[in-house]
Amino acid sequence: MSVVIDPSFDPVPSLSHTVEVRVADAAAVAAAPARACFVPAEGELPACDCLAGMTRDALAAAGFTGGKNQTLVLPGAQLCVLVGTGAGLTTSAALRDAVAAFTRAAHESPRLAVDLSDAIAAGIAADEAALAATEGALLARYRFDALKSEAKTVELTELVLGVPAEATESAEAGVARGRVQARTAALARDLANTPPRHLSAEKFANVIERLAPDFGLTVEVFDRAQLMELGTGGLLGVNAGSIEEPRMIKVSYRPADMDGHLALIGKGIMYDSGGISLKPSNAMHAAMKFDMMGAGSVFASMTALRDLGVTTAVTGWLMCTDNMPSGSATKLGDVLTMRGGKTVEVKNTDAEGRLVMADGLVLATEDASVADRRPDAIVDIATLTGAVQMALGTRTAGMLANNDEIAAQLQAAADTTDENIWRFPLDRRYRDQLKSNVADLSNIGGQYGGVILAALFLDEFVDGTPWGHLDIAGTMQAESDDLWRSVGSTGFGARLLAQFADDFVAPTSGE
Repeated sequence: MSVVIDPSFDPVPSLSHTVEVRVADAAAVAAAPARACFVPAEGELPACDCLAGMTRDALAAAGFTGGKNQTLVLPGAQLCVLVGTGAGLTTSAALRDAVAAFTRAAHESPRLAVDLSDAIAAGIAADEAALAATEGALLARYRFDALKSEAKTVELTELVLGVPAEATESAEAGVARGRVQARTAALARDLANTPPRHLSAEKFANVIERLAPDFGLTVEVFDRAQLMELGTGGLLGVNAGSIEEPRMIKVSYRPADMDGHLALIGKGIMYDSGGISLKPSNAMHAAMKFDMMGAGSVFASMTALRDLGVTTAVTGWLMCTDNMPSGSATKLGDVLTMRGGKTVEVKNTDAEGRLVMADGLVLATEDASVADRRPDAIVDIATLTGAVQMALGTRTAGMLANNDEIAAQLQAAADTTDENIWRFPLDRRYRDQLKSNVADLSNIGGQYGGVILAALFLDEFVDGTPWGHLDIAGTMQAESDDLWRSVGSTGFGARLLAQFADDFVAPTSGE
């Protein structure tokens, strides 16, 4: 049975939309059609024109107390949105959230303005304030409407940021970086939000081949026959039940003056049914188009590298297939031979992400395409375990590493981008749970410690290379609009990885 798909559909619609973001003075903010007025929970009211004659009692009567990210829309010739800041705007993360709250409250306005002067006076550097405000507005207004006959979202066309005159140059630099980072996250969201029939592994590869040259990237795509030659038994084993071909997509960024080499591995399960270990037909099953978000975030992060001036060479390995049940699907008890020769007994076909990632990790350790040496570090990112969501919820991803320096750099990048992570111990005492009676190891362990066991499986394939692992299964989607996280794919990890690559320093020690 054939299915009709619009051939003109573009899985990355956000790239075609641009917003004018400009730095200006307070007068320009005051003249904008819609502006934010940040109001703390205590103390005197700020000197916003729209608050003239207002008292805290009057605002409280309207239900507004200045609580963190609370909003109140004041209608008039100029739309003024009061945004509560609680104890005040003292961090970039708080400012990003506040601007996002304003953007959502002013959702009918295409032109917005925010005065950053008070935030800068409170100690946030002008470039950081402008970056956070740019990200907050652009990401809050994001919406994946590409498949709707009538888009309901009012597109943002202009964002004016008011800063003191002496901070103009610094703020403009922050805007430039914020635009790149917001574009990066939006691209990752576009890819993950696209339905699986519209974005198979093969179509994903085509999109990357089309976009990569625009961002200074080169691409190699490996089809099924080439993957068989490479011996990627994990990727091929997961693909065995599908009518869609798998793809491994190697994306390379090579700056003129290279300083170090970083490898990024992304899980690209374009749709995960669970295979023979079929998932229940519930909301989580319906969300499995997001199971390729690791690969989407790796590619999206790499589109930022040239614009950010990253000097580290970066190689991305995107391991892409869907995981489907059929007469040819991998069965429980089957043994797969991975790249490098290790054998794996498949005890659960829904633990497929680690199988495709293992092949990518081995290939990365073998890669000597930069200065004839292996990568200085490897970071993988994957929607890997439901256990991480049980442990950390939907706002924090799990992180494990075999190297403290890599862990610290990942944590620093997470802190900067406000994409929260928490480090789990890579406790090798649990390694025996991965033993198999018929193969070198099995793809699942015991009932408990699923986050750690999945990472221990991956650790078997990094050959001692400094390595970090991000499990983003809990953070892959927002079920409703949440400040700068729009409903659907969050694009989690794209901004984090771009920041990590920009700040990357090759580790000097072992664990």
